[in-house]
Amino acid sequence: MNDVSSNFIAGEWVKGDGVSRSINPSNTDDVVGEFARASAAQVETAIAAARAAFPAWSHSTPQERHDILLRVSTEILSRKEELGRLLSREEGKTLPEGIGEVARAGQIFDFFAGEALRIPGEKVASVRPNIDVEITREPVGVVGIISPWNFPIAIPAWKIAPSLAYGNCVVFKPSDFTPGMAHALSEIIVRAGVPKGVFNLVMGRGSVVGEAILQNKHIDAITFTGSVQTGRRVAAACAEHMRKFQLEMGGKNPLVVLDDADLKIAVECAINGAFYSTGQRCTASSRLIVTKGIYAKFAEAMLERMKALVTDDALKAGTHIGPVVDQGQLDQDLSYLKIGVDEGAKLAGGGERVERATPGFYLTPALFTDVDNKMRVAREEIFGPVAAMIPAKDYDEALAIANDTPFGLSSGICTTSLKYAAHFKRNSEAGMVMVNLPTAGVDYHVPFGGRKGSSLGSREQGRYAAEFYTTVKTAYTMA
Repeated sequence: MNDVSSNFIAGEWVKGDGVSRSINPSNTDDVVGEFARASAAQVETAIAAARAAFPAWSHSTPQERHDILLRVSTEILSRKEELGRLLSREEGKTLPEGIGEVARAGQIFDFFAGEALRIPGEKVASVRPNIDVEITREPVGVVGIISPWNFPIAIPAWKIAPSLAYGNCVVFKPSDFTPGMAHALSEIIVRAGVPKGVFNLVMGRGSVVGEAILQNKHIDAITFTGSVQTGRRVAAACAEHMRKFQLEMGGKNPLVVLDDADLKIAVECAINGAFYSTGQRCTASSRLIVTKGIYAKFAEAMLERMKALVTDDALKAGTHIGPVVDQGQLDQDLSYLKIGVDEGAKLAGGGERVERATPGFYLTPALFTDVDNKMRVAREEIFGPVAAMIPAKDYDEALAIANDTPFGLSSGICTTSLKYAAHFKRNSEAGMVMVNLPTAGVDYHVPFGGRKGSSLGSREQGRYAAEFYTTVKTAYTMA
């Protein structure tokens, strides 16, 4: 291809130090585009530009920030079919999912356009006479954003939008797997009128671009979504520089199904949560914990429902499950299928490497039964269309198994009992709890995040985003 899409640094589109090719996982003969990889020196330039732009931008009016974010939202929503097609072509989730994700990104920018006008503060009485006390929120500074490939526009949106809404400047490093969506979003932000230096796009490898962001002392905060291993690296670097950080990492999310559950609802919750988006969601229902009275019936219903799932090209009408993102992820999924069998789990259905009309990374959804929660397939995040069914004798054992994990992002329960639903909501050790709903699927105006090894730092999304993207100032005045 002749055209190489550039990075956006200090108000200019600039060439990089090398080029990456984005490949369609539904058709590996299809090159989505070529994208400039930023050098470490260019990252330094981007950070310096953001630092220089911060004084003016941090004192810009809420109206100015609102108008820019609203223009971003308006363009995203007006182009959701076009951008959704690009997303599905590049990342591999089905076209309806791709369009839905783009729409979600537009809604996020719209929400934070409103939040720019509603930055809260307080005036309280002092315990001392003749003194006024004001509590205000101010922007943190220059925010480094490191985002993953599995939600290539929604996750950047819920990081970039609050950064800008609260008056911060941004250095954005997207995944090297999905630079096309990052570039398209960046073009929209630039067209919306963001001032020079306020927003910067630096594409490339984590070992170069990500590391340059981590090691720069002029970055005031880093928000990261990705693996636990990389999250630990981000936390260590931020602790060294005494900077604010926010981590969203893995999940091994349980869906508990009790004997009294509505079987049809429970199966649909499991199918959606475990297999949609090819299971490549940190909120996926990768552990299905089912009580003994319904276990056999649920397994049979799951296998029957799985037969109707079509694994094919993400852009093809009627596809339910798109390809895995790349060969490395496919190899990882296949290795876990072998691990599960070797550990004694039964591969009851699926897990087949299949060929389609175009060469791609196609894997049918897989269901393990007779899984022990100590097995690796029940402990480690696979990040593919693989679900493990774990038997439990009753609700108490199911809850104990659900909480017996190093992760704590999302959890769910299927039951018709208000008693068990209420108890589970209170006692599930997860940041998000679903009742008769898939573990994957959240609203954009409420907090997102978890516990344990899943999350560290302030919650993302909704009004809770202010906790990370602002710092609190208390001011005293003698009357």
